[in-house]
Amino acid sequence: MTTEESIAARRAEPWREALRKSLPNKARAAMPRVRMNELDPEYRSRNSEEVNLGLTPEQAVHEARRCLDCPAPSCMKGCPVSINIPTFIKHIEAGEFLKAAATLKETSALPAVCGRVCPQEKQCEAQCIHLKMKKEPVAIGYLERFAADCERESGQMSVPAAAAANGVKVAAVGSGPAGLSFAGDMARQGYDVTVFEALHEIGGVLKYGIPAFRLPNAVVDAEIDILRKMGVKFMRNCIVGKTVTYEDLKADGFEGIFVASGAGLPNFMNIPGENLIGVMSSNEYLTRVNLMDAASAESDTPVLTGRHVAVIGGGNTAMDSVRTARRLGAERAIIVYRRSEEEMPARIEEIKHAREEGIEFLTLHNPVEYLGDEKGRVRQMRLQKMTLGEPDASGRRRPVPLENAIATIPVDEVIVSVGVSPNPLIPGAFKNLDISRRGTIVVDETTMRSALHDVYAGGDIVRGGATVILAMGDGRKAAAAMHEWLKTQSDN
Repeated sequence: MTTEESIAARRAEPWREALRKSLPNKARAAMPRVRMNELDPEYRSRNSEEVNLGLTPEQAVHEARRCLDCPAPSCMKGCPVSINIPTFIKHIEAGEFLKAAATLKETSALPAVCGRVCPQEKQCEAQCIHLKMKKEPVAIGYLERFAADCERESGQMSVPAAAAANGVKVAAVGSGPAGLSFAGDMARQGYDVTVFEALHEIGGVLKYGIPAFRLPNAVVDAEIDILRKMGVKFMRNCIVGKTVTYEDLKADGFEGIFVASGAGLPNFMNIPGENLIGVMSSNEYLTRVNLMDAASAESDTPVLTGRHVAVIGGGNTAMDSVRTARRLGAERAIIVYRRSEEEMPARIEEIKHAREEGIEFLTLHNPVEYLGDEKGRVRQMRLQKMTLGEPDASGRRRPVPLENAIATIPVDEVIVSVGVSPNPLIPGAFKNLDISRRGTIVVDETTMRSALHDVYAGGDIVRGGATVILAMGDGRKAAAAMHEWLKTQSDN
């Protein structure tokens, strides 16, 4: 049955028809969108509690009733993992919260994660038919989070059904969203799946890169535990390409390998003073705080906690970093960004939360030099004032320096968040891979297969930097393609 046939069959079920008849579409379209419940900004900026509190059952049912249950749901076109969005939403409208969660888990290994950190406003919600009526889209992300949380909090988390074990071993390199998504889909098909993780915690960027106030570790752990119950094995503290080679994996019987090693190499601006004490990358800062408990007074390797902290960049990672600095006691925490706020790639919600928590925004400024004291510690930052010119290749207006316009501000900690590059380990260790000039693994975009016939790749190691949900979509595509290839191998 095709996806379209499956959607049509589900939509024709009597309970769905009864829901549609219970409220006219005109009335549904007139209903206001719910607002997410949040912690008070003053309170939350001093701790790591999750900022968004989720919807109440009453709010969720209200929002679900806004969905028109379209015959050809355009929202699904914006979902990289092909969640059956109208079906899970209609289950919520019917009060069948656990069935909604089960629908999500048919195609998504991480629904509670995606409901929190995916940019729905640029994906599924951007395709919602309400927008054509000049209305706010259905809050698909809020509802996804609600359903997944209901299941977890009920203590009745279901384990997706899997095919009979086929004895074929496959490996995922990296336990971030791409690797976990791949592992879940391959486990469903009956494969013997092992995920290799270089760090001591499973979850990849979900653990080291995203703070608990946005994505609690308990949420990630609960979804990883479902994969364990599906039979997925996890190997921690194992660096593929160093601890274990490609040849080792082949000798151990792994017939297919999916590389999802991410983009863990931070970029810097190569300006004077970047080697001063107190200047670090957002990768180092967030990893040490999130994964190594470096903010604790008992930490063996405590992280610097500055009073005047500047974060360079305008993406979600920059927002995570500056909001973390605020929670660690920064008196003044500033976002320094070379374009205007309208060009910031961070989610609107993250910018809103940062402003509410007292973060300052110094836009149209770009660092040109860091100045230190006699002990080599950063103390000041020189900023070039900018204006916006014509759009560049990204479609955003290009920042242009203003002549003789330099400002100097005090700082005692600088966190650089201007992008990342792919992890260079596997591209350098696996022979015969096709590597781009950016250091990414070149793959067939349809199958995610590399030039090495049994190696597939996805996520940031292919894209150079992407969202959680796009990485998960890569994992699903790679799993489907590898499954088809392995079937042909067994047939021969």
